[in-house]
Amino acid sequence: NGVLELRFVTYAFTMASTSKEAIADPNIKAALDHACANVWDWLKAGPIRRGCTPLRLVPSYEQWCIDLLTHARYDDYWKQPGYGPRPYYDQHADVPTLYVGGWYDSYTRSTVENFIALSRRQKTPVHLLMGPWHHGGAGQPLAGDVSFMPDGGLSDYETVRLQWFDHFLRGMDTGVETRPRVRYFVMGGGPGPQAKAKVMLHGGVWKSAATWPPPGSTPTPFYFHAHGSLTPQPPTGDPEPTRYTYDPADPVPTIGGHLSAISIPAGGFDQRNDPRFPGSRGSLPLSARRDVLRFATAPLEEAIEIAGPIRLKLWVSTDAPDTDFTAKLLDVYPPGPNHPDGCALNITDSICRLRFRNGFEQERLAEPGNAYELEFEMYPSANLFAKGHQIRVDISSSNYPRFELNPNTGGPLGVERRTRAAENALHHSQSKPSHILLPVMKR
Repeated sequence: NGVLELRFVTYAFTMASTSKEAIADPNIKAALDHACANVWDWLKAGPIRRGCTPLRLVPSYEQWCIDLLTHARYDDYWKQPGYGPRPYYDQHADVPTLYVGGWYDSYTRSTVENFIALSRRQKTPVHLLMGPWHHGGAGQPLAGDVSFMPDGGLSDYETVRLQWFDHFLRGMDTGVETRPRVRYFVMGGGPGPQAKAKVMLHGGVWKSAATWPPPGSTPTPFYFHAHGSLTPQPPTGDPEPTRYTYDPADPVPTIGGHLSAISIPAGGFDQRNDPRFPGSRGSLPLSARRDVLRFATAPLEEAIEIAGPIRLKLWVSTDAPDTDFTAKLLDVYPPGPNHPDGCALNITDSICRLRFRNGFEQERLAEPGNAYELEFEMYPSANLFAKGHQIRVDISSSNYPRFELNPNTGGPLGVERRTRAAENALHHSQSKPSHILLPVMKR
């Protein structure tokens, strides 16, 4: 949605440290290893500039990093098969394909979207396997601080892959063509945080379907209201928007989520400050920050299961020429003996840059005070919000270092050194009904 994931920048540092230049010269290797160990300091120092970081020792990676940061629009740089496969789907080889991903992976959305697009085009079988995993953790029962035992580990994960190859490459009838095309894990239903272990038992079950989204998945609006409620009923009247200050000098820290190639833990976590994550201070929940707006349902009288794409329609305004808006979906456990403050588990998140509200090939700066409608997607997911839990959406303007920071100046992205605070607002009125569309499963 117009915002760079900083994992690509940290990946440039990592790959430079293992490049042929670094292998050939121990001085280059030492300099880049030191840079990798202090990559957060380099990111905080401002935009990566040519000749100003140890990446200058490996010019090809320095150039790649600068290209990533400065090609802000969706231009020809991004319109290549390795970055943006959508225009090339019709050129894709028609071969049996098993797509594997996780709900906390950094490629969750692209995995699902590629499956949907190619299953419509190909004559050969296309299947999808989505577990509760982070990047590189396929088949494992843990993602971050969350356990999906007893079923989330998928002990036969390697067998599933082997059977696919045996069937299509060796001509062995392993039965894979007779199985449902989609196998996915619905997270949730577990007891939650445990007393003696830091792990949270979120649980879940495997389900099968012929398509994704699965049959019965229905986009259902939940509306934001003044004073922080989240309900299926749209707002009435014209209350004042909820306002907050976003200062890029004090961003909301990333606590887990859809991460890879970045030296912080991925997966599910109670959304509170935690010393494992850069930028955290103390141990208060992120929702205690002044720049985080929280909207939550009442404790659920019956469970709600979701499975499919998750979309947002936000009405926003700002006093800055440009800014970002973030959203995070959470499953909130009620207070209990093992978690007296309750527990807010991140399910999925996203971000949208205001200057790209009319498309990613053009930039249009904002007029201060004008209200704009933003429509964007979170990563898809599947989760059971258990009875007594709350569905919550947190709105802010940063999620760092998962995403690059918006300097709020409207200046050229990847180059601008100045920053300013932005006074941002979320509207929730009858005429500007901000809401989230959850893919609720019919029960």
